[in-house]
Amino acid sequence: MKKKNKNKGILFWITGLSGSGKTTLAKKIYPHIKKKYGKTLHLDGDNLRKILNLKGYAYNERLSNSEKFTKLTKYITDQNINVLFSLVGLMNRPRQWNRKNIENYVEIYIKSNIKNIILRKNKNTYKKRKNIVGINIMPEFPKKPDIIIYNLFNKSMNYLKKELLKKISKL
Repeated sequence: MKKKNKNKGILFWITGLSGSGKTTLAKKIYPHIKKKYGKTLHLDGDNLRKILNLKGYAYNERLSNSEKFTKLTKYITDQNINVLFSLVGLMNRPRQWNRKNIENYVEIYIKSNIKNIILRKNKNTYKKRKNIVGINIMPEFPKKPDIIIYNLFNKSMNYLKKELLKKISKL
């Protein structure tokens, strides 16, 4: 990836359904991103919710949280620190804000099938069945992400990591 502004960090905004592999992939690519692009933080939507005590999961609460996250990531990237941010974030408004306001922005969409995610039973999220993006909250999938990774759960995470890193290097 060629930075548009060399004095600012890169925001790698990794979005997709809960359980699609966003955080796992972010953790796997983190050492490579740090080595290639310099100072890098990995932020995760679930962890930030805990740290900031953000409890609500209704659409408006999710939107408000995502908008806070966009401003936080801009603040960090403005200090020439890269951010790998994995979050559900399936709302258009925050992603549009990122495109408009963050110079080195890379939108990565982990595309997955909700039925496959539920069948894998890895995420307790889908058990509660309330305020779940993809079930009761209509997801706003990215229309033109910079990168799409298809996670159909038939390839290893190491394979997907290599695929993602290859796509990042071509930007």
